Amino acid sequence: MAQLFDQILKNNKEWVEHELSKDPEFFKRLEKGQQPPLLWIGCADSRVPANQIIGAAPGEVFVHRNIANMVIHSDMNMLSVLDYAVNHLKVRHVMVVGHYGCGGVQAAMKNQSIGLIDNWIRHIKDVYRVHKNTLDSIADEKERFDRFVELNVVEQVYDLAKTTIVQNAWNNNQDLFLHGAVYGVGSGIIKDLGVNISNNSELDEVYQLNF
Repeated sequence: MAQLFDQILKNNKEWVEHELSKDPEFFKRLEKGQQPPLLWIGCADSRVPANQIIGAAPGEVFVHRNIANMVIHSDMNMLSVLDYAVNHLKVRHVMVVGHYGCGGVQAAMKNQSIGLIDNWIRHIKDVYRVHKNTLDSIADEKERFDRFVELNVVEQVYDLAKTTIVQNAWNNNQDLFLHGAVYGVGSGIIKDLGVNISNNSELDEVYQLNF
């Protein structure tokens, strides 16, 4: 354990030296604050580092990660990040990014109890219930798994649009664009799922809030 921690500290120093060799003012600029244009809501999976896979530098992406990139309306952690990003940082884009091979989504396809996380995975199971006919009609298990990953992202984008934070931003004529995408761990490619929302008229009327 000590060896791992020592290696982390060593890697950090080497990274600092590398960045300073390219730009002596790199950290001084970061110290002055942040104004990222993008909030990334992604999975906590270690194979999906937000900045790295989109070629973004520190300071360019505000990030929230959890198991299976979920947007849950009672999750104060997610809501706090979203509120800060939208109302303070004034991000213009929010991406919900899932990934193929997601362990959380895979667990939601089964009935095996894992522990405390069962309560979180139940929200993913709700997505399966909504799209049960579509998913059950896919005979190939991997293909069904991949489609479940995609549909989970789509539902999270719509859940994001339903939050009071996003609804209020649109009510105030704030430019805010929501996007859904899936990352291929085996290819490195991000797939646009074609779910892009920029105002509440794209939601069912029952979710359109009047302020």
